[in-house]
Amino acid sequence: MIFRKPPAPEPEPPVRSLLGHANRGPVGHLGVQEWLQWPETQAVIAALQADGAAVRFVGGCVRDALAHRPVHDIDLTTPTPPEQVMALLERAAIRCVPTGLSHGTVTAVCGPGRSYEITTLREDVATDGRHAEVAWTTNWMADAARRDFTINALSATPDGAVYDYFDGIEHLAHGRVIFVGRAERRIQEDALRILRFFRFHARYGRGAPYANGLSACQHHAADLLSLSAERVRDELLKILAVPEPAGTVLSMRGARVLEVILPEAKAFGALRQTAFLEERGVRIAGLPPDPLRRLAALTAGTADGLEAIGHRLRLSAAEIRRLALMGLDLPLPQPGQAAAALAQWGRMACLDRVLLDWARWRDVEGRTDSVGTGRRIALLNDLATLPVPDLPVAGRDVLEAGISPGPQVGQILAGVRDWWLQANCQPGRDEALLYLRSVVQALALT
Repeated sequence: MIFRKPPAPEPEPPVRSLLGHANRGPVGHLGVQEWLQWPETQAVIAALQADGAAVRFVGGCVRDALAHRPVHDIDLTTPTPPEQVMALLERAAIRCVPTGLSHGTVTAVCGPGRSYEITTLREDVATDGRHAEVAWTTNWMADAARRDFTINALSATPDGAVYDYFDGIEHLAHGRVIFVGRAERRIQEDALRILRFFRFHARYGRGAPYANGLSACQHHAADLLSLSAERVRDELLKILAVPEPAGTVLSMRGARVLEVILPEAKAFGALRQTAFLEERGVRIAGLPPDPLRRLAALTAGTADGLEAIGHRLRLSAAEIRRLALMGLDLPLPQPGQAAAALAQWGRMACLDRVLLDWARWRDVEGRTDSVGTGRRIALLNDLATLPVPDLPVAGRDVLEAGISPGPQVGQILAGVRDWWLQANCQPGRDEALLYLRSVVQALALT
């Protein structure tokens, strides 16, 4: 047996990253950003600055702009108290929603598809691990120090000047997800940061997760039990939605985090193959990556087991039904029979069935099959694009054929449906009516 010396643990972040740079001026620039030039963005900035207060973009929009990634959510911060922020927006005829007034957050709504979350600069006064008591401040660095990770503590002025108090630009460039301050303390403030650590590493990290953060996550893994199911669910599904989630999920297992939030997880190879097929293996419109499908792949449960997971994670009723269907041993749709499968099970259940079966086959076999690949892609294309057919006859047609209202109507209709499905839903209304009448006539002769 060969024993290898384990790698030395990574050192703590430099003191300068932990303490921050209180007097540091702007250290970078966003460059040209389309979202900065939107009329709605400019209108919100003008409203917030109307009385001379400063405003900055903060968090994800700054991080993603520096990383040359699409910007989705635009958040701003200002030293102006929230009630005054609302007054400034209303004065500019911008609709304002007090989405988190007790925490200093309001949302400016600028027409369909354009909203801006605006939060007053704040600092923590006290926290119990789930809720923080905050006080308004005018100190930009104190507000940045509340952020979970250095890459999320970046801010930028409306002209694009970037402020970086905790070396987030350096960490972003090197793919390091590092807590602001001591990881232990930040997790004690909010245990959800454990899951956020893995999510941000999955999206922005390179190599293994940062050792100090990983160790703190493992030490406090049991604290996740104090979180609401909804918060855990949202983070878990975001982790599963990244392009390659399997490596991160394995890191979560190694840190004993997965056994707390999803002890049923066991099929890591199937998860990897499902993500590969969704991201690169199959390019079909209407078949985007799907975290719910990946959850089913990872847990490989029965219908009852997956339904129990869905209830525990507080999924919607529709999501629980879909998850349970993925645990049923449904017949695999056959080439040329896509219409019948769509009519019987619905589009999503058929796509789920084929993709999961293919991913598990690839995981077990460890090889590709060009003939099988072509057949499966053609089937998936049919399932994704063909219209879902409807039975061309209904109960009233059975009544008009001479059957009295009662259970027999449903029985006859079910028989017609079976005949129609066996014909791959090809018969139209005239042919289906002829068959229905022949069934009714046969019953009359018995």
